[in-house]
Amino acid sequence: MSRLMHVVSGPYAPPAAARELTAVSADGARLHVEVHGPEGAPTVVLAHGWTCSTAFWAAQIRSLAADHRVVAYDQRGHGRSPSAQAPYSTEMLADDLEAVLGATLAPGEKAVLAGHSMGGMTMMAASRRPKFREHAAAVLLCSTGSSHLVAESTVLPLRPGRLRTRITTAVLGARAPLGPVTPLGKKVLRYATMGAGSSPDKVEACARIVHACPTKVRHHWSHVLAGLELDEGVAELRVPTAVIAGTADRLTPVVHARRLAATLPECVGLTELTGLGHMTPVEAPDLVTERIRELAGYVTNDETNDETNDELKGAASA
Repeated sequence: MSRLMHVVSGPYAPPAAARELTAVSADGARLHVEVHGPEGAPTVVLAHGWTCSTAFWAAQIRSLAADHRVVAYDQRGHGRSPSAQAPYSTEMLADDLEAVLGATLAPGEKAVLAGHSMGGMTMMAASRRPKFREHAAAVLLCSTGSSHLVAESTVLPLRPGRLRTRITTAVLGARAPLGPVTPLGKKVLRYATMGAGSSPDKVEACARIVHACPTKVRHHWSHVLAGLELDEGVAELRVPTAVIAGTADRLTPVVHARRLAATLPECVGLTELTGLGHMTPVEAPDLVTERIRELAGYVTNDETNDETNDELKGAASA
């Protein structure tokens, strides 16, 4: 019945940050930022999804921080980032990412940017922004989509159409609090967001994070997701971009990942994970981490290494 924001032991317990800081967005919103790993190492920036927090990336942070500088931040209203005045928008997501990049990277410094769900949408929203183009060496999109999220969601076992879309919108945007984590709550969360074979520790880790999200924040961001239209942003992601999706994802079914892979100017691979759901960084932590490591090969911060980058692109596409 605890309202802990995350589990405190095991592989999904978030490690302590080497340092913490606050990034200030364009409208004054304050964002909690964590930095892990050695200074001077290739940098990875992690953006979590709707109702989550930096704790969602615990497994990736713990592994990558051994030889990468890992930056993770709480989206506004989530985790330790205070809620800002609604209405929220995808432009705010882009503003916030630019603020984090500006606060943690030196001018011209390149990084891998990885986003899960709404975090991936953040990359699409920011794809035309100057700081994004200055700092993005490669992108990983996990369990995400660019449009038609509610219409194509299969959380409710109904035929596609207006009725399912209307009810799904109401369910995802409900103002009712999720309450404490209970056995029933974990069953509901696993059904909606994870594969049927997800282990109890993974379900527990996700439930702690999701149930900690403030009800008003969950509700306000649900409206942004319901009206999402970022197809043009996908076409502007002009860096090597990999896509990961679970075939049992009910929130962003695999059709979204396939559409992204077909649209991206420089897609370097679509990975479909059989039987896994929406929470791929938790459900398949090693695979997601390995994909980020592969993309980190593009972080050279040296214009003379273009030939090396071309070789990496060829290897990733093979």
